[in-house]
Amino acid sequence: MNKSLKRKYILLICTIFLLSCKSNQSNDFEIKQGDLLFQNTGASEIDNAIKDVTATSISKNYSHVGIAMQKDEKWFVLEAIPKEGICQTPLKKFLNRNKNKFKKSQTTVARLNRYYEPFINKAITYGIKRINTPYDEVFLWDDDSYYCSELVYKMFSSQGLPKDAIPFLTHPMTFNDSTGKPMASWVSYFQKRNQPIPEGIEGTNPNLMASSPHVTFVHDYENE
Repeated sequence: MNKSLKRKYILLICTIFLLSCKSNQSNDFEIKQGDLLFQNTGASEIDNAIKDVTATSISKNYSHVGIAMQKDEKWFVLEAIPKEGICQTPLKKFLNRNKNKFKKSQTTVARLNRYYEPFINKAITYGIKRINTPYDEVFLWDDDSYYCSELVYKMFSSQGLPKDAIPFLTHPMTFNDSTGKPMASWVSYFQKRNQPIPEGIEGTNPNLMASSPHVTFVHDYENE
């Protein structure tokens, strides 16, 4: 074997080895009870409107969040979604809901720090007890319905934690554009529901949760 061919052969072997290592790293990921699954649910008018008014300097692209739970050795995601309300969605179905052009799930996994591990089982129980509760289309906290990040927030805030110990923040919600005027998509959205825009009312959202200093991102399904 001449030197040129030998070098090409070695380079090929090294490339295969590196690709194999990368593949194994992705496949080695194991989801855990209480992991947060943040999703970019697409580019519909409302999906984009959510991202436009909730983007932070750390997180800009998430429009949905759920929390992982295991039941009978199978994985599910507890979530609140339109039409279905609070439900227990098989993990595979959740990941297949929205994919990029390369058919990779636009889902990223974050894990709460160890301080919150003792609170996870009670958080899951809180969500399970509310399965079939309606989805909160108007994003209010003083009713018996939930939107996605409201559910996750209340799973922990319901456990008697001091407000400054809850792993996520709330802040006054806005539905305005950069000029301070309500976005047309939100005006239409709330008109169809015969509800005023809840501008300035306390709430939360997936991007705000993803920016929490109490979570660490551990896996991105788009990179598998």
